[in-house]
Amino acid sequence: MTDRQNRVGSKFGGGGVASAQNAERDRKERLRELALESIDLAKDPYLMRNHLGTYECKLCLTLHTNEGNYLAHTQGKKHQQGLARRALMEQKKAEALPAASSAALLQKQQKPAKVRIGRPGYQVSKSRDVETNQRCLSFLVEYPECSVDVQPRHRFMSAYEQRVEAADKAFQYLLIACDPYETVAFKIPNEPIDKEEGRFSTNWDSDAKKFTLTLFFLNPED
Repeated sequence: MTDRQNRVGSKFGGGGVASAQNAERDRKERLRELALESIDLAKDPYLMRNHLGTYECKLCLTLHTNEGNYLAHTQGKKHQQGLARRALMEQKKAEALPAASSAALLQKQQKPAKVRIGRPGYQVSKSRDVETNQRCLSFLVEYPECSVDVQPRHRFMSAYEQRVEAADKAFQYLLIACDPYETVAFKIPNEPIDKEEGRFSTNWDSDAKKFTLTLFFLNPED
């Protein structure tokens, strides 16, 4: 009969040398216990608990019955290799980002900035149509320094769109813009404007660089 108790590496009363399988199991258990003490799972971006109550590793796409089993997995070769690949990918992305940012910055620097040359000169005149008794407003704005390929634009804005002064529903604003001048805003009554032919008109004199806009308000009884 073979004496297994007195073999090298055996404990007195033991059953012989621990097998390689048992040693590996003991090693994983020690790693699991150490990880449970030192790792905060709440901060692990790859741990996800599914609706079945089991745990998933989003990095390796593996399933685990409990936290301890997942932690043992994180110490394994597959998970560590996955972390190394992810770190390399993030490093390459970070190295490419400054180059892209530099190109965007260079493009922005090369693009000429718009230079504003102040508020344009303007005139506003009031009148009334002798036949219809409609009130009329005429705006003349001068843009002597604008480019030949630029034409003024206009739009109406409600009192609630602007942030310069307290909103008053009794008024609206007529905005006229033309680069490189500042946009000018005219405060006019918030009343219906007659859009019939001849009642609302604009004209841009590209030679004299003058923009005119004429409008008529509808009469209250209309």
